[in-house]
Amino acid sequence: MAQKIAYQGEPGANSNIACMQMFPQLDSVPCASFEDAFELVSSGEAELAMIPIENSIAGRVADIHILLPQSHLQIVGEFFLPIHFDLLGIPGSTIEAATEVHSHIHALGQCRRLIREAGLRPVIAGDTAGSAREVREWNDPTKLSLAPPLAAEIYGLDVLASRVEDDPSNTTRFVVLAREKQLPTREELTGPAVTSFVFRVRNVPSALFKALGGFATNGVNMTRLESYMVGDEFAATMFMVDVEGHPEDLPLRLALEELDFFTTEVRILGVYPAAEFRTAQTVTA
Repeated sequence: MAQKIAYQGEPGANSNIACMQMFPQLDSVPCASFEDAFELVSSGEAELAMIPIENSIAGRVADIHILLPQSHLQIVGEFFLPIHFDLLGIPGSTIEAATEVHSHIHALGQCRRLIREAGLRPVIAGDTAGSAREVREWNDPTKLSLAPPLAAEIYGLDVLASRVEDDPSNTTRFVVLAREKQLPTREELTGPAVTSFVFRVRNVPSALFKALGGFATNGVNMTRLESYMVGDEFAATMFMVDVEGHPEDLPLRLALEELDFFTTEVRILGVYPAAEFRTAQTVTA
């Protein structure tokens, strides 16, 4: 039986494309929600899940910073997908005859130029690929979809315009999740590595400044730092962090030891190979 990788969304979504590009040998399984994708992995029905965590334009993906630490799944990889949108319609449709364009709110926001120039009315849909499926079902030439290129193949739609996103650098970072296991050692992970973790600072003055100081003094590059509230307690703040390096590397080991002095909780979410896309970038946080 073929192994499976779960993703949130409908067939043809960007998450589906990420699964196919990184794991072409696995069966991609669509899920209605992130929680459903997590559950497939937790239950053993799927070996992996492909979950978007942040976008270069839209920022972090809502709820993932809360769901991921609660899931007790482990990050075992990452994948960066350049995001492209095509304007799709039923066979025989034209941009000139169309009046509406349907897609996810982020896709509509990332293709404003085309929408404005074509004089289309944007209509929010729950999913980019789902909007393509709906356009096919409606069979109405006045309704178009903004969706990834794969959606045109799956739903039999015409491509009326390709790569219509306003910013060609638009990229989404995905993390690959698996059931928890022992973290890979430095001997097992010999190349560039990323360590992801969450922590909660002590309720003392300058706690965050002191907690992060060890990363600066030890020369550890922090590529992501985000805060979020815990439950309904406005005084309890968690931080989600990505840093370059393996916990066994001396600089990161020293930084994590210093972090312990100023935190009440530290939990490593994963240690995994840095994607080639990341190593080619020079932008740091």
